[in-house]
Amino acid sequence: MKRFDLRHLHNDFYARMGELIDTQLTQGEVGIFLFEVDDFSNVAKSAEFVSSKGYEVMNSVRFNHRDWTLVVRKSHPQSRLESTLEPQSPTQESAKAGDE
Repeated sequence: MKRFDLRHLHNDFYARMGELIDTQLTQGEVGIFLFEVDDFSNVAKSAEFVSSKGYEVMNSVRFNHRDWTLVVRKSHPQSRLESTLEPQSPTQESAKAGDE
């Protein structure tokens, strides 16, 4: 897990955040990005930006009065899709049926 402080970039942090995800995080690694909220639309835009690059937004939370944190896992959409589509064993399916 790595932490990146992007507050000094104010509203112009998207390109740097994308660069850091691409170059500083390994596959499956989590990064915490701290940025300043001058405009609350940046919160939604940052999550959309990360998702559009194909990475997973794990959390988005207000850090303090002015700052926001975005927790991102570097993973390819294909690997996330495969994990959700893995066939379940018959025992898992029967256990599910018993839970219902």
